[in-house]
Amino acid sequence: MDMIDWLQKWYLSRCDEDWEHEYGVHIDTLDNPGWSVIIDLSNTEIEDLEIQYTLTEKSDVDWIGYSILNKTFKGVGGPQKLNSIISLFKEIWETNCKKIYH
Repeated sequence: MDMIDWLQKWYLSRCDEDWEHEYGVHIDTLDNPGWSVIIDLSNTEIEDLEIQYTLTEKSDVDWIGYSILNKTFKGVGGPQKLNSIISLFKEIWETNCKKIYH
């Protein structure tokens, strides 16, 4: 599944006529260059999960970093890492939701 499609379905699954009015997903560009993805996890299954910032850097354009703190996923990466950032969030989401429900 395409990561943008997955994120759209994830977002839609959160929409309950309340959540989407206060929380959401923000995708932006960075000036170094790169991408920023911020996803509010308030009122979700993993809102209490915390992951300290982790950075993997191979070059000036091949890098990715992420954290989950204060009910917020923050992922950043080089100019060709948007798909990877979303994929990383998907992996964190699915791994931790399995732990909750199994």
